[in-house]
Amino acid sequence: MELWFMGTSAGMPIAERNVTSVALNLTRPKGTFWLFDCGEGTQHRLLQSPLKLSRLTKLFITHLHGDHLFGVPGLLSSRSSLGGVEPLDVYGPPGLREFIDTALRLSGTHLDYPLNVREIEEEGLVLDGEGYTVECAPLDHRIFCLGYRVAEKPRAGALCVDVLAAAGVPPGPAYGRLKAGEDLVLEDGRIVRAADVLCDPIPGRVVAVMGDTRPCEGAVRLARGADALVYEATFGADLAEKAELYGHSTSVQAAEIARAAGASRLLMTHFSSRYGREDLALLEEQARSVFPRSDAALELEPYAVPTPPRRGR
Repeated sequence: MELWFMGTSAGMPIAERNVTSVALNLTRPKGTFWLFDCGEGTQHRLLQSPLKLSRLTKLFITHLHGDHLFGVPGLLSSRSSLGGVEPLDVYGPPGLREFIDTALRLSGTHLDYPLNVREIEEEGLVLDGEGYTVECAPLDHRIFCLGYRVAEKPRAGALCVDVLAAAGVPPGPAYGRLKAGEDLVLEDGRIVRAADVLCDPIPGRVVAVMGDTRPCEGAVRLARGADALVYEATFGADLAEKAELYGHSTSVQAAEIARAAGASRLLMTHFSSRYGREDLALLEEQARSVFPRSDAALELEPYAVPTPPRRGR
């Protein structure tokens, strides 16, 4: 599982940064990825990454401000042109369906795949399947804005091969059945229970992606115990009043959310155009004074979300 930032700029792009979008490259199912927000130019950034647009399966929009949304019509069209035929599920606030339908209708754009748009009005479970759950909650911005929590479901632990060998279970299909959680009856009538020959399950990873927001309880809930928290740091610590006025957070406030949530790592994004790349070190320094594992996300750099170590019995 990796995070790739397609855009980290707030409001408008600058020469070295695109507007907001972050991709979650999944290991299950292999080769697919999800996208959170889609500012103008996102598909151009994808061309510079190893991610293939035809393998995009889900798109999550946090809110309807243009720097998070204006890239959607072009991306949908290009996915079709590039041979994408599998359904695409799109989630976001009320008004998202009207925006997409209007853009496609007025431009005469035809899609060669089913497009499923689900508008979300309140906190709750967004999806449960394909090895993951996704929850959302409203944040505190100038317009209705969502944050998302992606939780990978636990995976079965490794088989205790030495125990199986001692029981006389030969390698082969029987191993697969036990790995899948099925108990096995041997020829002599003995029962080998899957629970007795599997190491502890591997905990799933959790990634929380916030839209634009002031510090709020919803963000803390979604980020609770996250392995990676993607959170905006539009302004430096000296501009807290401006952040409050415009519904944003500072670098220090981002770190405070990560600390309060007990997250493992903070990846800051959505930087004001006043900050060039050389200024991001200051934002990191400010955040790290509160939460040491804070980084200013760089575009087109992979950020791995490590698999928790296997635990023996």
